Amino acid sequence: MSAVPELRITLAGAVRVVAGGTTYGEALEADGRSVVAARANGELKDLAAPVAEGDVIEPVPAGSPDGRAIVRHSTAHVMAQAVQEIFPEARLGIGPPVENGFYYDFDVKEPFTPDDLKRVEKRMREIVKQGQLFSRRPVSDEQAAEELASEPYKLELIGLKGGAADEESVEVGGGELTIYDNLDAKTGELRWKDLCRGPHVPTTRSIPAFKLMRSGGAYWRGSEKNPQLQRIYGTAWESREKQDEYLHLLEEAEKRDHRKLGAELDLFSFPDELGSGLPVFHPKGGVIRRVMEDYSRKRHEEAGYSFVNTPHITKEGLYKLSGHLDWYADGMFPPMELEGAKYYLKPMNCPMHNLIFRSRGRSYRELPLRLFEFGTVYRYEKSGVVHGLTRVRGLTQDDAHIYCTREQMRDELKSLLRFVLDLLRDYGLEDFYLELSTKDPVKFVGSDEDWEEATETLREVAESEKLELVLDPGGAAFYGPKISVQARDAIGRTWQMSTIQLDFNLPQLFDLEYQATGGSRQQPVMIHRALFGSIERFFGVLVEHYAGAFPPWLAPVQVVGIPIAEAHAPYLQDLAKKARERGIRIEVDASDDRMQKKIRNAQRSKVPFMLLAGDDDIANGAVSFRFRNGEQKNGVPVDEAIAEIADAIERRVQV
Repeated sequence: MSAVPELRITLAGAVRVVAGGTTYGEALEADGRSVVAARANGELKDLAAPVAEGDVIEPVPAGSPDGRAIVRHSTAHVMAQAVQEIFPEARLGIGPPVENGFYYDFDVKEPFTPDDLKRVEKRMREIVKQGQLFSRRPVSDEQAAEELASEPYKLELIGLKGGAADEESVEVGGGELTIYDNLDAKTGELRWKDLCRGPHVPTTRSIPAFKLMRSGGAYWRGSEKNPQLQRIYGTAWESREKQDEYLHLLEEAEKRDHRKLGAELDLFSFPDELGSGLPVFHPKGGVIRRVMEDYSRKRHEEAGYSFVNTPHITKEGLYKLSGHLDWYADGMFPPMELEGAKYYLKPMNCPMHNLIFRSRGRSYRELPLRLFEFGTVYRYEKSGVVHGLTRVRGLTQDDAHIYCTREQMRDELKSLLRFVLDLLRDYGLEDFYLELSTKDPVKFVGSDEDWEEATETLREVAESEKLELVLDPGGAAFYGPKISVQARDAIGRTWQMSTIQLDFNLPQLFDLEYQATGGSRQQPVMIHRALFGSIERFFGVLVEHYAGAFPPWLAPVQVVGIPIAEAHAPYLQDLAKKARERGIRIEVDASDDRMQKKIRNAQRSKVPFMLLAGDDDIANGAVSFRFRNGEQKNGVPVDEAIAEIADAIERRVQV
């Protein structure tokens, strides 16, 4: 009888000897719930897989990013099994984990209804309770094609083996095809199977919490040329508590949806007559936008920027020169034919700013030259990604381009990043991290050496701010790497805000020069910077961050005067005149509504302050001072009330 071989593995930094055939789950003493998989030599493995000689093994907790992805992908399999049991004619697409959940695509005759989703979710809970085993087995291409002969989309994926996109890689991205069988825990009988790379949780009981969210149409492999399938979205988590937290966040996000609040507060709209992604700002939204822009202008003036303006369209030659027609044409609106020339709506301001720099000779004494513009640009976003103010087709950037010497660029970048962060804080955002986007290996201009220098310079600048720095490989524009400021809002969601790009290439394409100290001609460095990103998007983010309850300095109406009776309205009108002399935006509600309804109306409009006046207030030259949260101070002298409001506005505090 031959002896069982011994294997040496490394676990928690220590070398251990285990018997041949020991599984990763056994080596880790994993329960399949708190730890759902193993990482061996950096590669994710099923707990049921046997260890190999020399393995360096780590546990994959269910609550880690990889662990959550495995739980969610396993839940997608359970969902697909349930769908095919209820709808036997359903053909399978793909079912990857995604941020905060998962989805699976199905080819079915009719779209899924809410009742269908309830039936599927009920059946999923039964499958989870059964504790079916996820069992992996390698198959040849031929064997996979034979077993999945009734699944045309899976057959297509088999042909993509080794070269699939990220979402498809959950199926076939590796060099070896594998099928996961869902087996009855007691009898070992096959219940369902799917083409999949894995890994998966050990059993369906290892899925602690899930919920189906919605369904919708989706083109196979994301192409409009392919059939439209039906996609079911769900969420899954390592515990019911974590799922409840997430669902509560969704509820809070729904309350803060800027599209809903924009209509309720009469801030902006999207008329069908204008076209998708083209908003109009109403008077109240216009006030907020003007205040945002005015404060930004003031800060830019103080920081030494020069204001410029450029047209909305240009002849195509400009964007041929800049490279945008080579690398960005899909994001541009089609050209217009005028007088034998093609004109494009501008998607970027930078080429026009380069023309301003190039319009006359420049000296090193002018550098750094900081050009700033509220420039409206137009980008052809696909209709499927247009989303309220946060993804539009017509947008106004607070766009700056800084031209400096190579010696100046580090200090300029550091100063610029501090300027950006300070200004975002003034608008009420406080929680930031930075993202460094590096060269796309295909879409780029310029030399590798320039890209390397620009990338390392940005890395050094980003690290100097002592904020978390996250890499975004391949995410740069074609002309240079960038730092993106990522801001977390009041409920913890992340939004990309400002971008800072370091560009050695467009100055070369445009032959930009300045005269250096010794009289030689040198090429400037160009820094691209959008602080808000776009005013529209930043506006939408602020609506959601504040849930529509803007701090007084941004609120379209800062104060509402509410007379207790009609006879008290003239007193408040005189008060309003004084307040307006201090620059306060105040209205007096002289309608026929009762006082309590006027208060409710002001609260629904999220007005920061209400000033109430009755007989006693008038006799004492005072008002009752009511805050948005319902707190009230009575008998406040008028001048004191106006001064308190003006102070809150000037200090940009929230109330």
